[in-house]
Amino acid sequence: MADQHGYAPLLLLSGTANRPLSEEIANKIGLPLADATIRRFADGEIFVRINQNARGRDVFIIQPTPPPADSYMELLLLIDAAKRASAARVTAIMPYYGYARQDRKDQPRVAIGAKLVANLLEAAGADKVLGLDFHTHQIQAFFDIPVDHLYAAPVLTQYFREMALDNPVVVAPDVGAAKMARGFARRLDASFAIIDKRRPSPNVAEVMQVVGEVEGRPCIIVDDMIDTAGTLESVVYALKERGAESVYAAATHALFSGPAVERLSRAPVEQVVVTNTLFVPEERRFSKLRVLSIADLLSRAIRHTHSNESVSQLFD
Repeated sequence: MADQHGYAPLLLLSGTANRPLSEEIANKIGLPLADATIRRFADGEIFVRINQNARGRDVFIIQPTPPPADSYMELLLLIDAAKRASAARVTAIMPYYGYARQDRKDQPRVAIGAKLVANLLEAAGADKVLGLDFHTHQIQAFFDIPVDHLYAAPVLTQYFREMALDNPVVVAPDVGAAKMARGFARRLDASFAIIDKRRPSPNVAEVMQVVGEVEGRPCIIVDDMIDTAGTLESVVYALKERGAESVYAAATHALFSGPAVERLSRAPVEQVVVTNTLFVPEERRFSKLRVLSIADLLSRAIRHTHSNESVSQLFD
């Protein structure tokens, strides 16, 4: 049965990767999360069952996909369960898209993981994907179904706008982050700088040069994710050595792998500002960390998608 606007009734499902975010989104939409069972068999296989009627419903499945790969299996099984339950449409809400860094064949005989994941989501039966700050924009082209690519920039820039920093400089830690950082600088009416670095091995970065004027000014380093924080730590020290008044860091996805928390705790950075696309457990939090919620942005995107309104107008 359609709702009062003539659309299929909305049904919200959640995996286990970031249940608090899903609950916050559901609360903002004003609907409960659908009753679903997700459990492991003795051998580790995942069992999924939707415990209420999904026939003819507009289903939205909220699940970021950080390691381990179980997060992807949960999402794929939930999509499959919804399709087999005769859902009218299934949209995968992916606040974080795992394997996004494996987006090209840059060495002989390597897999393109980001493309493989796109194929799996389509094969499972997803009708649409809604993601947030993909590592690279071309990931959208890996899909033959509609993809809405959202940005956390409005949430992050609002935070820094309220701080009212004097004459700030937005710093891209590498060329890949330049577009995101330029947009950030434009929203803050700030200057822009970029780091010239080289990466001798994975998760290892060496700063070669800072291109832009940072001396005596507050700097905001902007990137899509913080993994081991090796790059971020080296950039913070490089900016301080070149006379930056203060240094802040902002990123959408807080992976915080390996030594990340130790590195960020000791680095001369004022604050590390991230969003809750990924669940940050208490033991991975530290005094300089600030976690902003993207639940409002995602809940509005879900409402717009459900009612076939423009999602891009959320960023006008």
